[in-house]
Amino acid sequence: MPKTVVKLEGIRKLFQTDEVETSAVDGVSMHIDKNEYVAISGPSGCGKSTLLSILGLLDKPTDGRYFLNDRDVTELHKDELARTRNREIGFIFQSFNLLESLSVLENVELPLMYRKDISAKERRERADAALDAVGMGHRKNHHPTQLSGGQQQRVAVARAFVNRPELILADEPTGNLDSESAETVMQLLKAEHAKGASICIVTHDPRYTRDATRTIHLLDGRIREEAKKDALRIQA
Repeated sequence: MPKTVVKLEGIRKLFQTDEVETSAVDGVSMHIDKNEYVAISGPSGCGKSTLLSILGLLDKPTDGRYFLNDRDVTELHKDELARTRNREIGFIFQSFNLLESLSVLENVELPLMYRKDISAKERRERADAALDAVGMGHRKNHHPTQLSGGQQQRVAVARAFVNRPELILADEPTGNLDSESAETVMQLLKAEHAKGASICIVTHDPRYTRDATRTIHLLDGRIREEAKKDALRIQA
């Protein structure tokens, strides 16, 4: 049996505004196995990004349990959440989330800054290697504002990869890109999957689910369909 990297049990996320309670994620149970490539799709507002934020330890569920590598991370203190997220998860955002005040190289180094077991020399070498891998080594001394959208996303991909995480999450990583840049980013994700990483991508574009080993369709915060290769399961 493959190792399970992610296991969610009955995850719910409620938002309260002006006495109106909205359920963004409603009783989701799912898993992601080691070296699996999962795509989460669904219409706008169905809870895709909220679910990915919970998977990335950027948000806490209202109810349910989240196990990451067999460890219950649901109630971890924020400092321990940050350490776990930094070491075990790489996150790629639609809006890049690069710091404009830092150079490209410094942005990629950021996840390693919190690793006391990595020297400044190794940190620089790993950041350089990550940038070379995405074809951005020649722009390492530039700042994000000096790059195109596609170039910024490649830097963001390098930052997600630099800590060699077992789980890589991508939230609409092609949403702000032209088709050529989008294809480049998807090929980078595919290459990382080939190296053994577990990938979970949120996308509304069916073109970018083609490399997934399994797809999950969300509607109104619930899993409505799951497909693995040619098998389809529809949930009540």
